[in-house]
Amino acid sequence: MNILPALDRYILRLVIVPMVSVFVLAASLLLLDKMLRLFDFVAVEGGPIAIVFKMLGALIPEYASLAIPLGLMLGILFAFRKLATSSELDILRAVGMSYLRLLRVPYMITAVLVAVNIALVFYIQPVSRYYYEQLEYDLRSGALGASIKVGEFTTLADRMALRIEESEDEGRRLKGIFARISDEDGQVLSVSAREGTFLATTDSPETIILQLTDGTIVQDEPGATPRVLSFTRHDLPIDLPAIEQFRQRGEAEREYILPELLRIGWDTGQTEEARDGSQASFNFRLVEVVMMLMLPLLAVALAIPPKRSTSALGVFVSIIMVVSYHKINQYGEDIAALGRIDPIIALWGPFVLFAALIFWMFYQVAYVPGGQPIGALENAAANLGKKMRKLFRRRKHRSDAFVTDVADPATAPAE
Repeated sequence: MNILPALDRYILRLVIVPMVSVFVLAASLLLLDKMLRLFDFVAVEGGPIAIVFKMLGALIPEYASLAIPLGLMLGILFAFRKLATSSELDILRAVGMSYLRLLRVPYMITAVLVAVNIALVFYIQPVSRYYYEQLEYDLRSGALGASIKVGEFTTLADRMALRIEESEDEGRRLKGIFARISDEDGQVLSVSAREGTFLATTDSPETIILQLTDGTIVQDEPGATPRVLSFTRHDLPIDLPAIEQFRQRGEAEREYILPELLRIGWDTGQTEEARDGSQASFNFRLVEVVMMLMLPLLAVALAIPPKRSTSALGVFVSIIMVVSYHKINQYGEDIAALGRIDPIIALWGPFVLFAALIFWMFYQVAYVPGGQPIGALENAAANLGKKMRKLFRRRKHRSDAFVTDVADPATAPAE
Protein backbone atom coordinates (compact mmCIF):
# COMPACT_ATOMS: atom_id res chain seq x y z
CA MET A 1 0.00 0.00 0.00
CA ASN A 2 1.44 3.37 -1.05
CA ILE A 3 1.46 5.94 1.74
CA LEU A 4 2.00 8.94 -0.56
CA PRO A 5 -0.62 9.91 -3.14
CA ALA A 6 0.27 9.63 -6.82
CA LEU A 7 0.96 13.36 -7.13
CA ASP A 8 3.39 13.32 -4.21
CA ARG A 9 5.17 10.27 -5.60
CA TYR A 10 5.50 12.02 -8.96
CA ILE A 11 6.95 15.16 -7.36
CA LEU A 12 9.27 13.00 -5.25
CA ARG A 13 10.72 11.41 -8.41
CA LEU A 14 11.11 14.80 -10.03
CA VAL A 15 13.02 16.15 -7.03
CA ILE A 16 15.18 13.18 -6.05
CA VAL A 17 16.93 12.57 -9.38
CA PRO A 18 18.31 16.09 -9.98
CA MET A 19 18.95 16.58 -6.27
CA VAL A 20 21.18 13.51 -6.04
CA SER A 21 22.85 14.38 -9.35
CA VAL A 22 23.68 17.92 -8.23
CA PHE A 23 24.91 16.70 -4.85
CA VAL A 24 27.23 14.12 -6.43
CA LEU A 25 28.47 16.62 -9.01
CA ALA A 26 29.14 19.40 -6.49
CA ALA A 27 30.84 17.08 -3.99
CA SER A 28 32.92 15.46 -6.75
CA LEU A 29 34.12 18.82 -8.07
CA LEU A 30 35.14 19.93 -4.58
CA LEU A 31 36.93 16.66 -3.91
CA LEU A 32 38.70 16.62 -7.28
CA ASP A 33 39.99 20.13 -6.78
CA LYS A 34 41.29 19.19 -3.33
CA MET A 35 42.68 15.89 -4.63
CA LEU A 36 45.02 17.62 -7.07
CA ARG A 37 46.43 19.81 -4.33
CA LEU A 38 46.78 16.87 -1.95
CA PHE A 39 48.67 14.84 -4.54
CA ASP A 40 51.14 17.71 -4.93
CA PHE A 41 51.44 18.08 -1.15
CA VAL A 42 51.98 14.36 -0.53
CA ALA A 43 54.50 14.15 -3.38
CA VAL A 44 56.51 17.04 -1.93
CA GLU A 45 56.45 15.52 1.56
CA GLY A 46 57.36 12.10 0.16
CA GLY A 47 54.47 10.27 1.80
CA PRO A 48 52.49 7.25 0.60
CA ILE A 49 49.82 7.85 -2.02
CA ALA A 50 47.21 6.01 0.06
CA ILE A 51 47.21 8.90 2.54
CA VAL A 52 45.60 11.13 -0.11
CA PHE A 53 42.41 9.09 -0.07
CA LYS A 54 42.34 9.03 3.74
CA MET A 55 42.59 12.82 3.80
CA LEU A 56 39.88 13.13 1.15
CA GLY A 57 37.65 10.84 3.19
CA ALA A 58 38.12 13.11 6.19
CA LEU A 59 36.97 16.09 4.10
CA ILE A 60 33.77 14.42 2.81
CA PRO A 61 31.60 15.62 5.76
CA GLU A 62 32.76 19.21 5.25
CA TYR A 63 32.05 19.18 1.53
CA ALA A 64 28.78 17.28 2.04
CA SER A 65 27.50 20.03 4.32
CA LEU A 66 28.05 22.48 1.44
CA ALA A 67 26.70 20.25 -1.32
CA ILE A 68 23.51 19.16 0.48
CA PRO A 69 21.83 22.62 0.50
CA LEU A 70 22.85 23.25 -3.10
CA GLY A 71 21.54 19.85 -4.23
CA LEU A 72 18.29 20.35 -2.32
CA MET A 73 17.60 23.75 -3.85
CA LEU A 74 18.47 22.80 -7.42
CA GLY A 75 16.59 19.51 -7.15
CA ILE A 76 13.36 21.33 -6.20
CA LEU A 77 14.05 24.07 -8.74
CA PHE A 78 14.49 21.65 -11.64
CA ALA A 79 11.39 19.69 -10.58
CA PHE A 80 9.12 22.76 -10.56
CA ARG A 81 10.77 24.11 -13.69
CA LYS A 82 9.84 20.90 -15.50
CA LEU A 83 6.27 21.17 -14.21
CA ALA A 84 6.09 24.79 -15.40
CA THR A 85 7.61 24.33 -18.87
CA SER A 86 5.43 21.27 -19.58
CA SER A 87 2.25 23.15 -18.49
CA GLU A 88 1.60 20.54 -15.80
CA LEU A 89 1.87 23.24 -13.17
CA ASP A 90 -0.93 25.23 -14.82
CA ILE A 91 -3.18 22.15 -14.73
CA LEU A 92 -2.43 21.51 -11.06
CA ARG A 93 -3.12 25.14 -10.22
CA ALA A 94 -6.36 25.05 -12.22
CA VAL A 95 -7.70 22.13 -10.17
CA GLY A 96 -7.01 23.97 -6.93
CA MET A 97 -3.53 22.82 -5.95
CA SER A 98 -1.68 25.57 -4.10
CA TYR A 99 2.07 25.97 -4.07
CA LEU A 100 2.16 25.11 -0.39
CA ARG A 101 0.38 21.83 -1.14
CA LEU A 102 2.86 21.08 -3.93
CA LEU A 103 5.72 21.79 -1.53
CA ARG A 104 4.65 19.12 0.93
CA VAL A 105 7.01 16.45 -0.40
CA PRO A 106 9.94 18.88 -0.91
CA TYR A 107 9.60 19.94 2.73
CA MET A 108 9.59 16.29 3.82
CA ILE A 109 12.90 15.87 2.01
CA THR A 110 14.14 19.14 3.51
CA ALA A 111 13.35 17.96 7.04
CA VAL A 112 15.41 14.80 6.51
CA LEU A 113 18.34 16.70 5.02
CA VAL A 114 18.23 19.30 7.80
CA ALA A 115 18.62 16.49 10.34
CA VAL A 116 21.51 15.05 8.33
CA ASN A 117 23.19 18.45 8.08
CA ILE A 118 22.80 19.07 11.82
CA ALA A 119 24.62 15.80 12.50
CA LEU A 120 27.31 16.77 9.99
CA VAL A 121 28.08 20.34 11.07
CA PHE A 122 27.71 19.87 14.83
CA TYR A 123 29.22 16.42 15.37
CA ILE A 124 30.77 14.60 12.39
CA GLN A 125 32.49 17.49 10.64
CA PRO A 126 34.47 18.77 13.69
CA VAL A 127 35.85 15.30 14.42
CA SER A 128 36.67 14.56 10.78
CA ARG A 129 38.38 17.95 10.44
CA TYR A 130 40.57 17.14 13.45
CA TYR A 131 41.41 13.77 11.88
CA TYR A 132 42.41 15.57 8.66
CA GLU A 133 44.71 17.92 10.59
CA GLN A 134 46.23 14.92 12.37
CA LEU A 135 46.95 13.16 9.08
CA GLU A 136 48.56 16.30 7.71
CA TYR A 137 50.72 16.64 10.82
CA ASP A 138 51.78 12.99 10.67
CA LEU A 139 52.69 13.42 7.02
CA ARG A 140 54.83 16.47 7.70
CA SER A 141 56.53 14.86 10.69
CA GLY A 142 57.29 11.59 8.88
CA ALA A 143 55.12 9.40 11.09
CA LEU A 144 53.42 7.99 8.01
CA GLY A 145 56.61 6.68 6.46
CA ALA A 146 57.75 9.67 4.46
CA SER A 147 60.36 8.56 1.93
CA ILE A 148 63.79 9.95 1.18
CA LYS A 149 63.70 11.90 -2.06
CA VAL A 150 65.98 10.65 -4.82
CA GLY A 151 68.61 13.11 -5.97
CA GLU A 152 68.15 15.45 -2.99
CA PHE A 153 69.88 15.83 0.37
CA THR A 154 67.70 14.72 3.28
CA THR A 155 68.52 15.70 6.86
CA LEU A 156 68.03 12.99 9.52
CA ALA A 157 68.37 13.52 13.28
CA ASP A 158 69.84 17.01 12.65
CA ARG A 159 73.42 15.68 12.30
CA MET A 160 73.14 13.45 9.26
CA ALA A 161 72.66 14.37 5.60
CA LEU A 162 71.81 11.57 3.15
CA ARG A 163 71.63 11.56 -0.63
CA ILE A 164 70.59 8.70 -2.93
CA GLU A 165 71.12 8.69 -6.69
CA GLU A 166 68.71 5.88 -7.64
CA SER A 167 65.96 3.85 -6.02
CA GLU A 168 64.75 0.50 -7.35
CA ASP A 169 62.35 -2.24 -6.29
CA GLU A 170 60.04 0.26 -4.50
CA GLY A 171 62.85 1.63 -2.37
CA ARG A 172 64.27 -1.73 -1.29
CA ARG A 173 67.42 -1.30 -3.37
CA LEU A 174 69.30 2.00 -3.26
CA LYS A 175 72.21 3.03 -5.47
CA GLY A 176 74.74 5.82 -5.37
CA ILE A 177 74.59 6.55 -1.65
CA PHE A 178 76.37 9.42 0.06
CA ALA A 179 76.06 10.26 3.76
CA ARG A 180 77.69 12.93 5.92
CA ILE A 181 77.55 12.48 9.69
CA SER A 182 78.83 14.85 12.36
CA ASP A 183 78.94 14.56 16.15
CA GLU A 184 79.21 16.97 19.05
CA ASP A 185 83.01 16.69 19.15
CA GLY A 186 83.34 18.00 15.59
CA GLN A 187 84.16 14.64 14.02
CA VAL A 188 82.77 14.24 10.50
CA LEU A 189 82.25 10.97 8.64
CA SER A 190 81.76 11.07 4.88
CA VAL A 191 80.39 7.74 3.62
CA SER A 192 79.86 6.74 -0.01
CA ALA A 193 78.64 3.37 -1.24
CA ARG A 194 77.57 1.71 -4.46
CA GLU A 195 74.41 0.13 -3.02
CA GLY A 196 72.47 0.02 0.22
CA THR A 197 69.35 -1.28 1.93
CA PHE A 198 67.33 -0.06 4.92
CA LEU A 199 66.79 -2.66 7.65
CA ALA A 200 64.56 -2.38 10.70
CA THR A 201 65.72 -3.29 14.21
CA THR A 202 63.57 -5.17 16.70
CA ASP A 203 65.37 -4.06 19.87
CA SER A 204 65.31 -0.32 19.06
CA PRO A 205 62.36 0.87 16.92
CA GLU A 206 63.78 4.42 16.90
CA THR A 207 66.89 3.24 15.03
CA ILE A 208 67.19 1.74 11.56
CA ILE A 209 70.19 0.18 9.88
CA LEU A 210 71.44 1.30 6.47
CA GLN A 211 73.36 -1.71 5.15
CA LEU A 212 75.97 -0.44 2.66
CA THR A 213 77.87 -2.42 0.01
CA ASP A 214 81.19 -1.54 -1.68
CA GLY A 215 82.04 1.89 -0.38
CA THR A 216 84.45 4.22 1.35
CA ILE A 217 84.44 6.03 4.71
CA VAL A 218 86.43 9.23 5.23
CA GLN A 219 86.91 10.16 8.91
CA ASP A 220 87.81 13.78 9.54
CA GLU A 221 88.68 14.88 13.08
CA PRO A 222 89.69 18.42 14.12
CA GLY A 223 93.48 18.73 14.23
CA ALA A 224 94.11 15.25 12.77
CA THR A 225 94.84 13.81 9.36
CA PRO A 226 91.74 12.39 7.66
CA ARG A 227 91.58 8.60 7.54
CA VAL A 228 90.14 6.60 4.68
CA LEU A 229 88.55 3.16 5.02
CA SER A 230 87.25 0.97 2.21
CA PHE A 231 84.65 -1.69 2.94
CA THR A 232 82.72 -4.46 1.23
CA ARG A 233 79.79 -4.32 3.66
CA HIS A 234 79.10 -1.85 6.44
CA ASP A 235 76.09 -1.32 8.70
CA LEU A 236 75.36 2.34 9.37
CA PRO A 237 72.91 2.98 12.27
CA ILE A 238 70.57 5.92 11.78
CA ASP A 239 68.61 7.45 14.66
CA LEU A 240 65.14 8.47 13.53
CA PRO A 241 63.96 11.93 14.59
CA ALA A 242 61.57 11.93 17.53
CA ILE A 243 57.96 12.55 16.55
CA GLU A 244 55.98 14.76 18.87
CA GLN A 245 52.46 13.75 19.77
CA PHE A 246 49.76 15.63 17.90
CA ARG A 247 47.79 18.25 19.81
CA GLN A 248 44.44 17.62 21.41
CA ARG A 249 41.24 18.39 19.51
CA GLY A 250 39.94 21.91 19.99
CA GLU A 251 42.68 24.27 18.81
CA ALA A 252 40.15 25.93 16.49
CA GLU A 253 36.43 26.50 17.08
CA ARG A 254 35.52 24.45 14.03
CA GLU A 255 36.81 21.35 15.84
CA TYR A 256 34.30 21.69 18.68
CA ILE A 257 31.13 19.63 18.70
CA LEU A 258 27.81 21.14 19.82
CA PRO A 259 28.08 20.53 23.62
CA GLU A 260 31.60 21.98 23.63
CA LEU A 261 30.51 25.08 21.72
CA LEU A 262 27.69 25.71 24.18
CA ARG A 263 29.92 25.13 27.20
CA ILE A 264 32.74 27.39 26.04
CA GLY A 265 30.62 30.07 24.38
CA TRP A 266 28.54 30.83 27.47
CA ASP A 267 31.02 30.05 30.23
CA THR A 268 32.08 33.20 32.07
CA GLY A 269 35.23 31.41 33.19
CA GLN A 270 36.56 31.32 29.62
CA THR A 271 38.48 34.13 28.00
CA GLU A 272 36.56 36.66 25.96
CA GLU A 273 38.37 35.55 22.81
CA ALA A 274 37.34 31.92 23.34
CA ARG A 275 33.71 32.89 24.04
CA ASP A 276 33.51 35.11 20.95
CA GLY A 277 34.97 32.39 18.73
CA SER A 278 32.66 29.67 20.05
CA GLN A 279 29.54 31.84 19.82
CA ALA A 280 30.43 32.88 16.26
CA SER A 281 31.01 29.26 15.20
CA PHE A 282 27.78 28.07 16.85
CA ASN A 283 25.65 30.79 15.23
CA PHE A 284 27.31 30.27 11.85
CA ARG A 285 26.55 26.56 11.82
CA LEU A 286 23.01 27.09 13.11
CA VAL A 287 22.12 29.81 10.61
CA GLU A 288 23.44 27.70 7.73
CA VAL A 289 21.17 24.83 8.79
CA VAL A 290 18.09 27.02 9.37
CA MET A 291 18.48 28.64 5.96
CA MET A 292 17.80 25.23 4.40
CA LEU A 293 14.15 25.67 5.42
CA MET A 294 13.96 28.69 3.10
CA LEU A 295 15.48 26.98 0.08
CA PRO A 296 12.27 25.26 -1.18
CA LEU A 297 10.51 28.65 -1.30
CA LEU A 298 13.48 30.19 -3.13
CA ALA A 299 13.61 27.29 -5.58
CA VAL A 300 9.91 27.64 -6.48
CA ALA A 301 10.20 31.42 -6.84
CA LEU A 302 13.06 31.08 -9.33
CA ALA A 303 11.92 27.92 -11.10
CA ILE A 304 8.92 29.32 -12.98
CA PRO A 305 9.90 31.26 -16.12
CA PRO A 306 7.60 33.78 -17.85
CA LYS A 307 4.87 32.41 -20.07
CA ARG A 308 6.02 31.11 -23.46
CA SER A 309 9.60 31.27 -22.23
CA THR A 310 12.18 28.61 -21.46
CA SER A 311 14.67 30.95 -19.82
CA ALA A 312 17.02 29.30 -17.32
CA LEU A 313 18.02 32.59 -15.69
CA GLY A 314 16.50 31.49 -12.39
CA VAL A 315 18.96 28.60 -12.13
CA PHE A 316 21.97 30.91 -12.31
CA VAL A 317 20.38 33.48 -10.00
CA SER A 318 19.67 30.80 -7.38
CA ILE A 319 23.27 29.55 -7.40
CA ILE A 320 24.62 33.11 -7.14
CA MET A 321 22.27 33.93 -4.26
CA VAL A 322 23.10 30.81 -2.23
CA VAL A 323 26.86 31.06 -2.75
CA SER A 324 26.86 34.80 -1.98
CA TYR A 325 24.85 34.24 1.19
CA HIS A 326 27.31 31.54 2.30
CA LYS A 327 30.26 33.89 1.75
CA ILE A 328 28.49 36.66 3.69
CA ASN A 329 28.01 34.25 6.58
CA GLN A 330 31.69 33.30 6.51
CA TYR A 331 32.65 36.97 6.69
CA GLY A 332 30.16 37.52 9.51
CA GLU A 333 31.64 34.59 11.44
CA ASP A 334 35.16 35.99 11.04
CA ILE A 335 34.34 39.48 12.31
CA ALA A 336 32.18 38.06 15.11
CA ALA A 337 35.01 35.76 16.21
CA LEU A 338 37.25 38.83 16.50
CA GLY A 339 34.72 40.44 18.83
CA ARG A 340 34.05 43.40 16.55
CA ILE A 341 30.32 42.74 16.29
CA ASP A 342 27.76 40.61 18.06
CA PRO A 343 27.17 37.21 16.35
CA ILE A 344 23.41 37.80 16.41
CA ILE A 345 23.82 40.90 14.25
CA ALA A 346 26.62 39.56 12.05
CA LEU A 347 24.89 36.26 11.20
CA TRP A 348 21.19 36.52 11.93
CA GLY A 349 20.91 40.01 10.42
CA PRO A 350 21.74 38.78 6.88
CA PHE A 351 19.48 35.76 7.51
CA VAL A 352 16.48 37.97 8.28
CA LEU A 353 17.09 40.10 5.18
CA PHE A 354 17.61 37.07 2.94
CA ALA A 355 14.55 35.30 4.36
CA ALA A 356 12.42 38.43 3.82
CA LEU A 357 13.58 38.59 0.20
CA ILE A 358 12.70 34.91 -0.30
CA PHE A 359 9.24 35.34 1.23
CA TRP A 360 8.58 38.32 -1.05
CA MET A 361 9.72 36.42 -4.13
CA PHE A 362 7.57 33.40 -3.22
CA TYR A 363 4.58 35.64 -2.53
CA GLN A 364 4.92 37.23 -5.99
CA VAL A 365 4.85 33.83 -7.67
CA ALA A 366 2.21 32.15 -5.50
CA TYR A 367 -0.31 34.91 -4.80
CA VAL A 368 0.18 37.72 -7.34
CA PRO A 369 -1.42 36.98 -10.75
CA GLY A 370 1.33 36.97 -13.35
CA GLY A 371 3.90 37.73 -10.65
CA GLN A 372 7.51 37.32 -11.69
CA PRO A 373 10.02 38.25 -8.94
CA ILE A 374 12.93 38.45 -11.37
CA GLY A 375 10.89 39.82 -14.25
CA ALA A 376 13.20 42.81 -14.64
CA LEU A 377 16.21 40.49 -14.89
CA GLU A 378 14.34 38.30 -17.38
CA ASN A 379 13.56 41.32 -19.57
CA ALA A 380 17.11 42.61 -19.32
CA ALA A 381 18.50 39.19 -20.25
CA ALA A 382 16.06 38.89 -23.17
CA ASN A 383 16.96 42.36 -24.49
CA LEU A 384 20.66 41.63 -24.12
CA GLY A 385 20.20 38.37 -26.01
CA LYS A 386 18.39 40.17 -28.87
CA LYS A 387 21.13 42.81 -29.13
CA MET A 388 23.83 40.15 -29.17
CA ARG A 389 22.05 38.19 -31.91
CA LYS A 390 21.64 41.36 -33.99
CA LEU A 391 25.31 42.18 -33.50
CA PHE A 392 26.43 38.71 -34.60
CA ARG A 393 24.09 38.78 -37.62
CA ARG A 394 25.46 42.18 -38.65
CA ARG A 395 29.04 40.96 -38.36
CA LYS A 396 28.21 37.80 -40.26
CA HIS A 397 26.57 39.86 -43.04
CA ARG A 398 29.64 42.11 -43.33
CA SER A 399 31.93 39.06 -43.40
CA ASP A 400 29.87 37.40 -46.14
CA ALA A 401 29.87 40.62 -48.20
CA PHE A 402 33.65 40.93 -47.85
CA VAL A 403 34.18 37.33 -48.96
CA THR A 404 31.91 37.90 -52.00
CA ASP A 405 33.86 41.02 -53.05
CA VAL A 406 37.19 39.22 -52.80
CA ALA A 407 35.91 36.17 -54.68
CA ASP A 408 34.41 38.25 -57.57
CA PRO A 409 36.63 41.28 -58.34
CA ALA A 410 34.41 42.20 -61.35
CA THR A 411 31.64 43.27 -59.01
CA ALA A 412 33.90 45.77 -57.25
CA PRO A 413 33.27 49.48 -58.17
CA ALA A 414 35.54 50.90 -60.86
CA GLU A 415 38.08 53.55 -59.90
